[in-house]
Amino acid sequence: MTVLVHEDRTTPMVAVNLLYKVGSKHDPCDKTGLAHLLEHMMFTGSSNAPDFDTPMQLASGENNAFTNKDITNYYELLPAENLKTALWLESDRMQDLVLSKDAFLTQQSVVIEEFKETCLNQPYGMVWHHLLDLAYQVHPYQWPTIGINEQHIQKIGLEDLKNYYTHYYTPNNAILTLGGNLSKDQSIALAAEWFGDLDPMNPQTSETIVEPNQRAMRFKEVHEDVPVDVLFLAFHMPGRIHSTYYAADFISDILGNGKSSRLYQKLVLDRKIFLSIDAYVTGNTDPGLLIIEGKLASGTTHEEAANSIWEELERLKSKEIESKELSKILNQMLSAVAFSNTSLLNNVMNLSFFEYLGDANLVNSEPDVYGKVTPNEIQEVANSILQKANCSQLNIKGNA
Repeated sequence: MTVLVHEDRTTPMVAVNLLYKVGSKHDPCDKTGLAHLLEHMMFTGSSNAPDFDTPMQLASGENNAFTNKDITNYYELLPAENLKTALWLESDRMQDLVLSKDAFLTQQSVVIEEFKETCLNQPYGMVWHHLLDLAYQVHPYQWPTIGINEQHIQKIGLEDLKNYYTHYYTPNNAILTLGGNLSKDQSIALAAEWFGDLDPMNPQTSETIVEPNQRAMRFKEVHEDVPVDVLFLAFHMPGRIHSTYYAADFISDILGNGKSSRLYQKLVLDRKIFLSIDAYVTGNTDPGLLIIEGKLASGTTHEEAANSIWEELERLKSKEIESKELSKILNQMLSAVAFSNTSLLNNVMNLSFFEYLGDANLVNSEPDVYGKVTPNEIQEVANSILQKANCSQLNIKGNA
């Protein structure tokens, strides 16, 4: 198991982050939502800790977890003197999770209800199902982390969870990061004490699936009971560790990060085509998406809205960004990074994630990488990815 230590003597707290190198992209294609369901099961009790939350609360700590397409991540924040409580709980559920039928059926029902609440019973709840299915043809990013539908979640059996747990929840498939009021020697000793005797496994390998290059624009229109029509444009872009990822991230911020961005200034304030508009990247390990999302103003058609965005994209592609605008975007990025680093929990999460990407030192060096992105590189990447043949357009229209 990889162990990272972030010493910070300015706080009385410690943070524990345990990242497993498994996410929804590892789900079976006919039982999507499995990784997320197992995350729920990790809180139902282990052999020596039948109740996970109570010991954590007694230790004055808090904990949570999340699953995304690439990883599953568990974390705790608690007083430094109670660090062993978190390590005991994490080590016990890594090796001896109790996967009982009753707990499984309960959590399966909970996840199905979560699917209904977040996807079926609220406006725009199925947007990601439509958009990902449109943008991806073969890669498992084509399904949301929660699963394609209720039937997939219902189809998951207890044996599926046991097999998934056995193959992926192993010390040699995990990254443990400890941060806060502790020392390196203390942290390594405690990690060895609580995880050193756990049995490693050969993590279940899955075939690396490469999404073929998109060669023609894709289009889908969905009619739903929504208060405002919405337009999505999704462009394939490089993965998180690709050298051009940073320029693509700059492009999303130039176009749609905040009220000073180009799309907001031109299409919301000036032309009043949209009520709101944003641009962002998914930040996936494998090649992901740059997405433009806008809520249409009353009387605006999707065709008019899309054409107005393409006009701004062509402007970005045809003329290099001025240094003043680039500096503003860079300063916003650096400020966001600096603010994030004030959180102990964010620090340990970031260390775990960058180690998962292959280099924990990116925590410190990535701001410099962004600072080296040039206007010419931004223009080149914009011309490469902001093409209609590389675009999937989703129109969400109200039923009225």
